[in-house]
Amino acid sequence: MDRPILKNKYYLYLTEFFAGMSVMAVELGASRLLAPYFSSSQIVWTIIIGTIMIAMALGNLYGGRKADKDPNPDKLYGRIIIAGIWIAAIPVVGKYIIIGISALLVFAVNSNFLVIAAFAACMIIFVFPLFLLGTVTPSLVKFTVDSLDDSGSIVGKLNAFNTIGSIIGTFVPTFISIPAVGTSVTFLIFAGILLALCIVYFVSSKINFLKAKKVPISIVLFILCCFFGHNNSFAFWESGLTYEGESIYNYLKVSEDSRRVSLSTNVLFGIQSVYMKDKSFAGGYYDYCMAAPFMTGVNEKDTLDILILGNGTGTYATQCKRYLGNVRLEGVEIDEKITDLAVKYFEFPEDVPVTTYDGRAYLNAVDRKYDVIMVDAYQDITIPFQMSSVEFFTLVRDHLTDDGVMVVNMNMRSDKEGNINEYLSDTIASVFPEVYTAEVNYYTNRELYASMNPAFIERMMKNAELEDNEELASLIESIGTQLTVYKGGDHIMTDDKAPVELLGMRVIDEIIREEVSYFKSIYKEGGLKAVIDAFM
Repeated sequence: MDRPILKNKYYLYLTEFFAGMSVMAVELGASRLLAPYFSSSQIVWTIIIGTIMIAMALGNLYGGRKADKDPNPDKLYGRIIIAGIWIAAIPVVGKYIIIGISALLVFAVNSNFLVIAAFAACMIIFVFPLFLLGTVTPSLVKFTVDSLDDSGSIVGKLNAFNTIGSIIGTFVPTFISIPAVGTSVTFLIFAGILLALCIVYFVSSKINFLKAKKVPISIVLFILCCFFGHNNSFAFWESGLTYEGESIYNYLKVSEDSRRVSLSTNVLFGIQSVYMKDKSFAGGYYDYCMAAPFMTGVNEKDTLDILILGNGTGTYATQCKRYLGNVRLEGVEIDEKITDLAVKYFEFPEDVPVTTYDGRAYLNAVDRKYDVIMVDAYQDITIPFQMSSVEFFTLVRDHLTDDGVMVVNMNMRSDKEGNINEYLSDTIASVFPEVYTAEVNYYTNRELYASMNPAFIERMMKNAELEDNEELASLIESIGTQLTVYKGGDHIMTDDKAPVELLGMRVIDEIIREEVSYFKSIYKEGGLKAVIDAFM
């Protein structure tokens, strides 16, 4: 079969290059597509990498067999076209497939929901196009190797171009395309590159444009995907959002009503930051954290230094600034885009410095000591393991004053033995001799207070009596009645061993079971129609 373009080995190397680049771009895009629904934990990454490696391995086997039996380059580039169109369709249908799979599995499984749902979503959405791209390397070896004399050199060059493409396909989505134009457009960009590569092949091969139906059909389908898939909305069931976008680290959603502005860094699990328009208390765990300054004597000191690890849009900082006049606040937030949203939508005080950095790395870099350190970097299953270990909490302790207090917001409350909060609490209790906890009313949060000062609870009550704001004093006194002494156990996490993802997943499964138990009972009695009627 006469295909002059195949005589140009650089075109074949480019094919290998763009195939490798697209595989990595899809892998990173997969993590962003799944994160709002299943988190971006190590568990989800393991599922993504595992399924993609399965797809590539099967593609290599199939491609090698096809290259030996039917070495037709038209079929290879036809497969690349199909892969490109499939990738372009992911922004159009991917999120609906995820929701559909989740809805079905909620009624079908009782445990490991996140693992099963994420795996099923990966298999359905990503395996097929990457299987097709996996056929590229063995096929190109067939077309490029002319003799055994240079076969090693040619195969080496193909693998080198594939690897270089993979490297670029790793960095471009993370640092350029996803932050700039979003996950959906990133999928479209790399799908367009694959299609352009194939169109060049078919046009240069002088195949009748109309007879090569793949080309015009693929162009039409790609245009349709661009039209329907350019919208990067993940919260597609919501309207009137104040802001929706993506950063290097997060999916970001700002919603607003007459009472408050809120930030969510995912779709399915909770709200991370709140701003009350009437300047009242934010409610939830934010109010419980207000007890920490009183535990270290806010009404006895001229100035109180507070460090917030996981500043978000500054709910806690704003509240401390509003109600406590003698505080010097400092925030650390790894996601710079969240800090920008704080200023734009949440009236974050501009005189409060926020450092864009990892919380633990920041503590390693500074020598200052603080009266209060708030740790609020935990977000459902996505708990940074490096901020959950003995070594981390020892670092926090070393940055507190002698009577300083650490307050930790722990989500995913559970009463089961060996849950994530028990591990965190035991780990903290191995570092701090004085530990108290309080369950946040009407929420799944638990607040933990730790100090080296054995009298820090008595000091809180004393400072509450000195407070001239009756509403704030009443809040602190109420929190005082809910505090419980925590006695540490043996569930200790270290930098070497901190299975936070697995522990968090268990609690998420428990929460999901509780949430859907009502609808499962309806489904058993009246079927799907009864469930739909319950939502109406």
